Amino acid sequence: MSERLSLALEFLEQSRQQIDQALERSIRDGAASPRLDEAMRYSVLGGGKRVRPALCLAAARAIGADPLAALTPACALELVHAYSLVHDDLPAMDDDDLRRGRPTVHIAFDEASAILAGDALQTLAFALLAEAPELSDQQRIAMIRELATASGHQGMVGGQAIDLESVGRQLTIEQLESMHRHKTGALIEASVRLGALTSSSVTDQQLAALSDFASALGLAFQVQDDLLDIEGDTEIIGKRQGSDAAREKPTYPALLGVSGAREHLEKLLDQAQSALDSFGEEAEVLRAMADYVVARSH
Repeated sequence: MSERLSLALEFLEQSRQQIDQALERSIRDGAASPRLDEAMRYSVLGGGKRVRPALCLAAARAIGADPLAALTPACALELVHAYSLVHDDLPAMDDDDLRRGRPTVHIAFDEASAILAGDALQTLAFALLAEAPELSDQQRIAMIRELATASGHQGMVGGQAIDLESVGRQLTIEQLESMHRHKTGALIEASVRLGALTSSSVTDQQLAALSDFASALGLAFQVQDDLLDIEGDTEIIGKRQGSDAAREKPTYPALLGVSGAREHLEKLLDQAQSALDSFGEEAEVLRAMADYVVARSH
């Protein structure tokens, strides 16, 4: 195992513990409905790599900010990600019955509970940002705007809509990448940008470089996901292997072939790493996270 990959795994584990504790605190008060509260906890606290919040913490470190200052936006990102998975798994969407090695929320509970849990997680994310005591008013507004844009109709939700519309269709590489820049990439880019925004002194040049890094990384994340759908093991990846092919969804391996998808993955990784050339040692964790994204097995 490379030194960088070891660094990423160590940072991910450390971040996961911090994020899980913070997420537990964020929903400690409980929902008005005990069943809704249980479904929310099941959705958020039932495992997960915590890649997006870890990227947020790593980006804060890359610009010299205290990673703990990024803990609230990191939790907000994970809440939005969790809500998107709950809704994405619904019968009207991808109709999946397995997520993170467990029954999906609508299977473990019911469809109505899954829809409401997703709604509640999304709104909780913005409440956390609005109330974050460690952030200035200006930072809160900027982060709320950033997350809303990345997760809404111009970002993740828009990409999900394109995904559903593309089932059974042959897309060009440009169309495929446009879909994934929205569906997957927008929230990954927001993860890095929110981490950077924890510093009131972040420059436009730093933010642009980090955005370029995250843009390439978001696509690389999706390419590896597509490869894992073909080559991964259901017990390891935590969801049904081959589910994308079974639903005739457009993927990188379907368009480029497995070897072509791997070549494209390496190209995207190079682009991501090159975007960090202007940063010093403080961005080493962020570089390591990029290596992890393309090497992960789940």
